[in-house]
Amino acid sequence: MSRSTPYARIAITLPHNDLASADRLAAQQDRSRSWIVAEAIRRYAADVDAAAPASPLGQSRTRQLRTDVGLTLDERMIEADEVATVGPAPGAIVAPRLFDSFDAFLAWQRTRP
Repeated sequence: MSRSTPYARIAITLPHNDLASADRLAAQQDRSRSWIVAEAIRRYAADVDAAAPASPLGQSRTRQLRTDVGLTLDERMIEADEVATVGPAPGAIVAPRLFDSFDAFLAWQRTRP
């Protein structure tokens, strides 16, 4: 931690084992206990940020997109062709359906016969 960084003093309560681990790491790395706690928070926040979906598409759609990215161009063309051929008969009138999310669409799709 840099001396030019503004600091805030906080009080926390830790289990004895966790405090002992922080003290042990501080001694091993020749750092302060505060630096160890701050570094743990920084790493945890980075992990949470990395795990959070960057897309507002929802978990199911994001998972499907990641799967699709792994397909070859030929596999994508076959998938697209199969999706394009599934549907109502040509010329049939279909009432549009609106869904709040892809997950809502999947839930609706599972209830269909």
